[in-house]
Amino acid sequence: MPPITNIAAYLFVSLDDLPDLRERILARTLALDLKGTVLLAPEGINAFLAGGQDDIEAFLGWLRADARFAPLQAKYSYSDAVPFRRTRVRIKREIIRMNHPAIRPEAGRAPAVDASTLARWLEQGLDDEGREVVMLDTRNGFEVDAGTFTDAIDWRLSKFSEFPAAVRTHRAELAGKTVVSFCTGGIRCEKAAIFMAEEGLTHVYQLEGGILKYFEETGGPGFEGSCFVFDEREALGTDLAVPVA
Repeated sequence: MPPITNIAAYLFVSLDDLPDLRERILARTLALDLKGTVLLAPEGINAFLAGGQDDIEAFLGWLRADARFAPLQAKYSYSDAVPFRRTRVRIKREIIRMNHPAIRPEAGRAPAVDASTLARWLEQGLDDEGREVVMLDTRNGFEVDAGTFTDAIDWRLSKFSEFPAAVRTHRAELAGKTVVSFCTGGIRCEKAAIFMAEEGLTHVYQLEGGILKYFEETGGPGFEGSCFVFDEREALGTDLAVPVA
């Protein structure tokens, strides 16, 4: 196994002590020599960190000791070098910007489909109730260009805050189908699925854990190309390794 452990982890949870929390998380990541980015907002935490495996696990254990973060789950990948140059802990208005503050995943998630179930649906072309399954890529266009699910819907978004308007424009095309929203690690499709349900689409799911968890649990059937990631690796193949040029 390569020596560097990389994690992507997020959790929607109410936070009201952001400046103090920022300082404590920064101190802990620096003490463990972890590099990457942690975003904090009133709606939760979003983290991308890399370092030695023991140090990563020590950080996760420390974070989960705070009851608010106990449910946090991480997606893992491995690399020969740390793909970040520094450590940043930043306070933001949203951990993923949608500009719809009424969308609060902490208050109730949209239904989720796990990786193995989705792989089966894609193989048979239908969900378990016989409805057509369509994959909806909630990522930006340049991310989609690196790779996506076969025949996935791509609205050529330039930023996630464009997603609500795109749904309203294309809502009729999705009606009556089972729509599975997906993104890199799950955070965008959390909000996307809730928004679509509030817009009246009745068979909407989010891909649990996003593309990275799908790769981890299934090996990526039905996915073409690589998954863009926001670090120096740039993209990961279905084996969660950097593709060989």
